[in-house]
Amino acid sequence: MDLQHTVDPREPAPADVPFFTQAESFSALWPQIERHLSEMFEDGKFSHGAKVAELERALAAYTGARHVIGVNSGTDALVLLLRAAGLRPGDEVVVPAFSFVASASSVVLAGGRPVFADIDPVTYALDPASVERVLTPRCRFLMPVHLFCQLADVDRLGELAGRHGLTVVEDSAEAIGMRREGVHAGLFGAGGVLSFFPTKTLGAIGDAGAVLTDDDEIARTVDALRHHGRFGRTIADFTTINTSSSLPGCNSKMDDVQASVLLAKLTRLDADIARREALADAYSRRLAGTPGILRLPTVVARGGTADPVFYVYLIEAERRDELAGHLAAHGVRTETYYPSPLHLQPCFAELGHRQGDFPAAEAACARTLALPLYPDLATDAVDRVCDLVQDFFSGAGARP
Repeated sequence: MDLQHTVDPREPAPADVPFFTQAESFSALWPQIERHLSEMFEDGKFSHGAKVAELERALAAYTGARHVIGVNSGTDALVLLLRAAGLRPGDEVVVPAFSFVASASSVVLAGGRPVFADIDPVTYALDPASVERVLTPRCRFLMPVHLFCQLADVDRLGELAGRHGLTVVEDSAEAIGMRREGVHAGLFGAGGVLSFFPTKTLGAIGDAGAVLTDDDEIARTVDALRHHGRFGRTIADFTTINTSSSLPGCNSKMDDVQASVLLAKLTRLDADIARREALADAYSRRLAGTPGILRLPTVVARGGTADPVFYVYLIEAERRDELAGHLAAHGVRTETYYPSPLHLQPCFAELGHRQGDFPAAEAACARTLALPLYPDLATDAVDRVCDLVQDFFSGAGARP
């Protein structure tokens, strides 16, 4: 019997390391959240109300955007932004083959057609050279997606868009706090979006999102589209259900409960970002040089000032799925970003793509694994995760 791996039944089971939790953060912020909720109840409007307007102003101040329009999800934000930016039925939008499905499905929902391009294998964002190869005369939009910890190459992509007459619409759902030369993600083209899904860097307790733009007309149109095509937001504007609509909009209003939570969490966003960076640095120091790890997160320097933000700590590893299983068996939860490239998903089968069309995206889908990363994560939990990863690749295993 290998005594080294014998579990003493008197020993407590090791604590799980969840992929994400915000229990401690919510406990610390509860007095602020409670205040905002109390004000919401006093106001008596729980959707598209005063707290949403307050959050929009606070986010505009944080990002530097001229306009922030709160909606009910990051996906809806993309759909409404594309419509407001002038997408017409059948227009093509270039999107990366490696991203969350909403990057492409939002194009379809807005009436357009996604055109996939490959990614840069280091940043996981659109590869400008691949974009050049897939352009057609019907392409009118370019959608960079800022993933995991850094912006896409907005300089080269912006130059490319200018040469080809493309409108840039950014999927900046993960990118709150990311800036280049002082410009916040989402503000390098016609507009961008934020997602406040609970796991995001600034996360709600349910779904919520926002559109960012410096364009007055785009902001006015998104404002109308989110509430059945009606312009205006005060209670007096909507006292009857028969108020006339100017556009064929939808019901994509943000709830004031989510806005109340986000207003409280926004006060510690910069501290949370700094904590995420410290944890990412700890991972990188411990995992550097580990056999079996093919890539650690690398922030690409492009000259000038840039502010990366670690939303996800993503590694590439040999035997990725086995590694995930090993970590799970020892109480560590991970996530696969993303298990299938967009061009090979059934919902886009009519586009006719095959395995091998976008090799960098396909390689990323086969090798990437996200390790736990959130402000409540303890430093010793990072050590535990790293010990388990290194044990897996050394063949030693680890005691459950």
